[in-house]
Amino acid sequence: MDNELNGLTLLQEAIANDAGLIAYFYSDQCAPCHSLRPKVKDLIMQDYPQMKLYFINSEKHPEISSEFGVFSNPTLLVFFDRKEYLRKSKYVSIPELSQGIERLYAMMFE
Repeated sequence: MDNELNGLTLLQEAIANDAGLIAYFYSDQCAPCHSLRPKVKDLIMQDYPQMKLYFINSEKHPEISSEFGVFSNPTLLVFFDRKEYLRKSKYVSIPELSQGIERLYAMMFE
């Protein structure tokens, strides 16, 4: 499930092909990015197993960050059916993230 994307085209293809996904933008220098990562992975595995989770290092790939308007880390973009439905940045609450995903996930996958 640790899908590291290293190109803009790869993320665009994932958005086009996956019914639901989270694009997790992070930086190696970002402590909250590292502490949040396992919590997001657990949330997706336990509660939303049909969603994909992709990681993008915004320091190594600034072209991807700029294309999606990501200017801070961590930033999570939630896509359903090729559309961005939720954007969470900096101080991300796992319960709020889950609440934002829950209804759309149920409509798409249940």
